[in-house]
Amino acid sequence: MTIRLLTLLLTLIGALPASAAAQAPSRPDYVIGPRDLIVVQVFGEPGASGTFRVEADGTITLPLIGRVQAGGKTLRETQNDITKALSDGFFTNPQVSASIQEYGSQKIFVVGEVRNPGSYPLSGETTLLAALALAGSTLPTAGDTIIINRPKAAAPAEAGAAAGAEGSDEFVRVSLRDLQSGQASSLNLRLVHGDTVFVPKVESIFVTGQVRNAGAFPFQDGLTVLQAVALAGGVNDRGSMSRITIVRALKGVKTEIKAKATDAVRAGDTILVKERFF
Repeated sequence: MTIRLLTLLLTLIGALPASAAAQAPSRPDYVIGPRDLIVVQVFGEPGASGTFRVEADGTITLPLIGRVQAGGKTLRETQNDITKALSDGFFTNPQVSASIQEYGSQKIFVVGEVRNPGSYPLSGETTLLAALALAGSTLPTAGDTIIINRPKAAAPAEAGAAAGAEGSDEFVRVSLRDLQSGQASSLNLRLVHGDTVFVPKVESIFVTGQVRNAGAFPFQDGLTVLQAVALAGGVNDRGSMSRITIVRALKGVKTEIKAKATDAVRAGDTILVKERFF
């Protein structure tokens, strides 16, 4: 991982407290669930305001009015219920607002080549980079393409990527290299409940035969035979650049192909450098 990406991820980790999440806008039609953290503000009445965790039974306990059913209701409905309860013998025309500080009932999943794979609560505007930071960043074995699996009908129109067709999950692919460069902010998608971020293992090629350091090497798009041999330290004193073959699986059958130095290499290829005739 580059120092630039590590610095960016550490910055994001430091930016994840609840106070930052509270700045994210809450949709009035959001349906509240258990473990959500709700901010209730009653204008001019700090004693009636506060932050409240939704219990397993869907209720929150507020000053003055006690337990209020919030689970299964939208933010707008809950706000109206609280306003009505406070109007009944406590305040005249109370001005109440309700918002979500932490989406404890909603989760995302980060799996694959990350340091701490698992599920994480969705907090405010959780982006792709923030999710990688939560999972401890990517491992050196991570490939360049990140895949986001979004369940059908999971995302509203304002999400970072358009929802897939009804009845099928959506799969979004993002280049880790482009994401970490910071040049394409549109790639840092906002995640929604149920998203799975999958970081696949880097694909490899194998270089063997008359080379200095035979072994497996990470595959990159555009890699040529010459570059693959260079990764293995070049040919040794007995090797010949004019006697190279690629062992490649074609339709499930291993096939040996005579190669030139400028030929493109595919993931999974084995580059075999043969011995010189004399």
